Amino acid sequence: MLLGVCLAWVGLAFSHLTWSSSDGCGLQLQGDYSIAGLFPLHDTDTAASHTPYLGNCKEGKSNKHGYHLVQALRYAVEEINNGSISRNLLPGITLGYQTYDTCSMPASILATLDLLARQENSSGVDPQAVAVIGPDSSSYTFTPAAALGSFLVPQISYEASNEMLSNKRLYPAFLRTIPSDKNQVNAMIQILVRFNWTWIALLGSDNDYGLQGMQSLSEQASDYDICIAYKGVIPRYSDETRQRIQNMVQSILRTKVNTIVVFSSKRIVSGFFPFVIPQNVSGKVWIGTEDWSVASLVSSIPGISTIGTVIGASVKYTPFYGFQDFENKALSLPHCNESSQPSGNLGVACLQNTNLYTMVSQKFPLENYDVTSSFNVYKAVYAVAYALRQVLNCDSGKCQKTEVQPWQLLKQIKQARFSIRNTSVYFDENGDPPTGYDIVTWIWEEDQWLLRVVGTYKPDPPMLQVDSSQIQWSSDGVTKTIVPVSLCSPDCPYGHQHLLTGQHRCCFDCMACPANTFLNKSGSTRCQPCELDEWAPAKSESCLNRTLLYLPWEAPLSVTLLTLLALTLLLTVTTALIFLRNLGTPVVKSAGGRTCLLMLLSLTMATCSPLCHFGMPTHLSCVLKQPLFIFSVTICLSCVTVRSFQVVCIFKWSSKLPRAYETWAKNKGPEIFIAVTSLSEFLISLLRIALDPPYPSLDHDFYHDSTVVECSKTMSLGAAVELIYVVVLSALCFCLSYLGKDLPANYNEAKCITFSLMIYIVSWISYFTFYSIDRGTYTMALNVAAILFSVLGMLGGYFLPKVYIIILKPQMNTTAHFQNCIQMYTMSRQ
Repeated sequence: MLLGVCLAWVGLAFSHLTWSSSDGCGLQLQGDYSIAGLFPLHDTDTAASHTPYLGNCKEGKSNKHGYHLVQALRYAVEEINNGSISRNLLPGITLGYQTYDTCSMPASILATLDLLARQENSSGVDPQAVAVIGPDSSSYTFTPAAALGSFLVPQISYEASNEMLSNKRLYPAFLRTIPSDKNQVNAMIQILVRFNWTWIALLGSDNDYGLQGMQSLSEQASDYDICIAYKGVIPRYSDETRQRIQNMVQSILRTKVNTIVVFSSKRIVSGFFPFVIPQNVSGKVWIGTEDWSVASLVSSIPGISTIGTVIGASVKYTPFYGFQDFENKALSLPHCNESSQPSGNLGVACLQNTNLYTMVSQKFPLENYDVTSSFNVYKAVYAVAYALRQVLNCDSGKCQKTEVQPWQLLKQIKQARFSIRNTSVYFDENGDPPTGYDIVTWIWEEDQWLLRVVGTYKPDPPMLQVDSSQIQWSSDGVTKTIVPVSLCSPDCPYGHQHLLTGQHRCCFDCMACPANTFLNKSGSTRCQPCELDEWAPAKSESCLNRTLLYLPWEAPLSVTLLTLLALTLLLTVTTALIFLRNLGTPVVKSAGGRTCLLMLLSLTMATCSPLCHFGMPTHLSCVLKQPLFIFSVTICLSCVTVRSFQVVCIFKWSSKLPRAYETWAKNKGPEIFIAVTSLSEFLISLLRIALDPPYPSLDHDFYHDSTVVECSKTMSLGAAVELIYVVVLSALCFCLSYLGKDLPANYNEAKCITFSLMIYIVSWISYFTFYSIDRGTYTMALNVAAILFSVLGMLGGYFLPKVYIIILKPQMNTTAHFQNCIQMYTMSRQ
């Protein structure tokens, strides 16, 4: 009702309002240019009313914080007018002020209407305000910011921190000397990250300040793996909301969180904590905003010291020297008393009837929180003064007293950049100051509440510094040094992944990562596979490089094999030279004559083939690796098969097939058989290389921790045909040699050939057996050994007995000896 009366009065009587002069002790002061101030000098409870009712602000409870804010405005104006700080700031010009008691939301709206009316009905008697300082609350600021912004009247708030006010399309004339809540939200998140508090409850007051801050923090929390177990809105305390607050406290306790972030105004949170104190929650950590974490209104609640540890953000404290003396001087001025307060027809009586002297006489103590906010008011007044200096062209030495339009002043305020009391003051493109926060904590010494600065937060670039050793972690009434834990599930050990157990990513079970996977950091939720050239055992946090399996030239095992290869090659070449020099002797002729030279040549080629097995494979070594040995051994086996067939035919099948061998020999059967079998194998190998060529490859699948460096296509169809061909030829050779096991001694090579073939067959069976179960370096060495043993088997079983006769038993290398052996064999058969 009173609001309607005031509004009607404002609408009908603006033309009759008078400007009351004052001596500076009250809420108004005449000057050439006036600044309007919106300050909470009283607190009135309008929450219970369902109508926009405005009572007399003076009937409310005195707000000591608002008192200090008004004094900061008066202090700044007096300094500027007296030139005590900057003598040439506004030469020849005096500033005045008119203040409003924004004791409630309706009061803030009514003050805005009065300011707008003055803009439309300005006169020498009732001048308009060139700028507005305040109000203190974000909730109270939206309406003035929108309305005054329509007329481009500069408005500088000292405590309204809501992030939405930075929107210049909606609030084009709004600026502030307190950081935006965007920076405060970032600071609070960085605190949570710093102490690894990922399981939290989030509370916000039921006003624009709390709701916007809570929404902003909850949107960013997931980016930092922070889970919100409970989120609630704190209503303003009343009989109707009492049960809601109690239920909220119980819900927080059921979530078992140890960290609660409270984004609230001090007025609303002061009605919440009385319900927390009886619950004995001393082990909790409360993260507070700059509005309540440094406010004595909250810290003075009985029993508040038992709620646990309080950490909060605070606008950076700047020493405000001289301000306390100014307030003390105001109390001692003889003319600043109740009888001398401004009287007469005030602009809006229900907002400007505060008796400031009565508040002065109460001697409100000046605390750090009050100093910080008061200094923000002080900076705002000076920002207006510096901008006014530019508009009035005061650089010439004397200001020009011209009419100042609000938009002119707004432009200069946005561009203002100055330093006052060693503090740089300017505004960014959003009208926000680029300042950070102090990180503070509550300290209790013998029931005395103290604030301790334990860190800082800088917004650009974002950087948090906190000295945790300065924080008194409170639990069960005992101060501890261990940082409280606030986790839904403890971090998994290294090498374990998270398996979510609910809707929150912070609640999980731990499962070890399988082999060849890893977690590159603690806290990851999924195991990551290693690269192809890496491996990892189970429960790994990183991958290891795989071991490359091949036969290096310089390895001890390789040197041993190469030495054996050199000896085998030397033995083969020496045998070939001995046979070449004794080509016409009976021993060489009985062994095959020139065919022996072909066999020794093939064995020499086979001896050289293991050179393709050493070192890193190349395309050429892969092409020659298998075909060279198979083709060489095919020639040798063909020759041995022909030789075994000849001996069996002469001594066993001649009587049954008298003309068979003669026909075989006359038609060059041995030469044709050797050529056909060797050429067939050569064509098979050539076709395989042409259609499906092998190349160097890496096998990552056979071993989990090693990579086999080999040639591809080792088990391809072409390779299988090559092997089957030589296996069939080996079996045929073995059968024919076995048939001649009882021939004359000088012609009986069956046992030697059988022995050689047995070494050859056993070597390769051993190799393929190991190859099927192991592909490591020793199996590669076994492949080389199988080749060399095959060659040595042929040399030892077929050629070395003959070398022995040639060198050490020359008497057995005669035609008569051989004929005698044949006669003895013939007589034994009869």
